[in-house]
Amino acid sequence: MKLTSPVFQHNGRIPQKYTCDGPNINPPLIIEGAPLNTKSFALILEDPDVPSHIRTDQMWDHWIVFNIPSTITHIDEGTEPAGVHGLGTGNNLNYYGPCPPDREHRYFFKLYALDTQLSIPAKSTKKQVEEAMKGHILATAELIGLYGR
Repeated sequence: MKLTSPVFQHNGRIPQKYTCDGPNINPPLIIEGAPLNTKSFALILEDPDVPSHIRTDQMWDHWIVFNIPSTITHIDEGTEPAGVHGLGTGNNLNYYGPCPPDREHRYFFKLYALDTQLSIPAKSTKKQVEEAMKGHILATAELIGLYGR
C-alpha cells in the first residue's frame, strides 16, 4: 500500500498552504494498493519532534480519522474524508497542519488498512484508535513531510 501527495514528495517540504502559517488546509493525498479485503482505513498525522518543555512525550497529534470507507482512493485538498474523527492533541477534530514552535519538524501521515470498522466513539484519542486497531491491520503506508519556519 502506498500513500502519496501531488504537492510534496516523501521527506520533502510541506507547502506553507497546508500549515498554520497559511490557510491550514489538508494537502491532497492519494491511496494506492490497499489489500482487497480492506474494510476501512485509519489516518493519523503526528509530529514526534515537539520540544519536551511543551510535551514530555514530544508528540503532537494533528489529525485522526478512522472508519474511512475502503473505497476511498484519494482525499482532496481542504476536505475532511468521510469517517469518524478522533481528538487531536490541540482538542481538534479536523485537520490541523504543521505549526512547529522552534525548528523544522517531521510530520508523519500514517495510513492503516483495516479488516474491520472500529467500534470506538468519535473524539477517541490516538492511543484509543491504536489500541482498537491491534490485530486488525492489513497494511500500512507512511508519508513524511517536513516543515520549519
